[in-house]
Amino acid sequence: MAQGLNKKLPELSFPLFVPGDRPERFAKAQNAGSDTVVIDLEDAVAPDNKVAARDGLRDTLRAHAGVQTVLRINGAGTQWHEGDLAAAAALDIDAVMLPKAESPEELAATRAKIGAGRGVLAIIESADGLANLRQIAPAADRLAFGSIDYCADVGMAHTRRALLSARSEVVLAARLANQIRPLDGVSTEIHDAEQIKSDAMHSQEMGFGGKLLIHPAQITPAKQGFAPTDADLTWAQGVLQASSDGGAATYQGQMVDAPVLARARAILQLQKDLT
Repeated sequence: MAQGLNKKLPELSFPLFVPGDRPERFAKAQNAGSDTVVIDLEDAVAPDNKVAARDGLRDTLRAHAGVQTVLRINGAGTQWHEGDLAAAAALDIDAVMLPKAESPEELAATRAKIGAGRGVLAIIESADGLANLRQIAPAADRLAFGSIDYCADVGMAHTRRALLSARSEVVLAARLANQIRPLDGVSTEIHDAEQIKSDAMHSQEMGFGGKLLIHPAQITPAKQGFAPTDADLTWAQGVLQASSDGGAATYQGQMVDAPVLARARAILQLQKDLT
């Protein structure tokens, strides 16, 4: 994890976005059941309201025990970026989320201006961001994938098949930087629980460590999508019992060795993290 972060980010995370100009929703979001709330000054706030929303946070944003607070600022090069950084330095937050991250220099500049002890999360949302990902990752505390913006930037359909290579690269870059697993992008469906659960299952299968959310109704199905199935849990427990001493063994006719044991432990840890 990059330098400067005192408070550990949740390994498994479902950050919930709330518009920065809707302070009446902050407390509700903090009590909705997610581990992290993202106060959004970027896409969720109209240009004419951005300065007022930022200034209002000084009086309306309060920390909540057990819930991480992240501020998504406006991107580097926008007219609001420097003001957002100055505001972030004075707020009681755990991290800043930098949208449309495209270079390690942007992340270093962000970190230098928000003060010690705050994390920096980088959202990859463009072709340039993906191309520079392996330089960006070590400069961030965690990566997130803005899949919708990425598709708009490169002119591709927002489908699982089309995004396979990009998602794989985000996961690989995080691993090469020795980071906790990255966060996958949002599902646009709000009340279709089965679709949200299916999207989350795909994220988990791809190696992500959580998913960005845009509505409280998405929290439960997203967590369900990341949860191991009963069959997964039975298999993991059986594998560990078959190799109680950690050595090579067989289970249900299949070889059990170190990588298989690691997978079994990861499944049981995932279940623990969700309960």
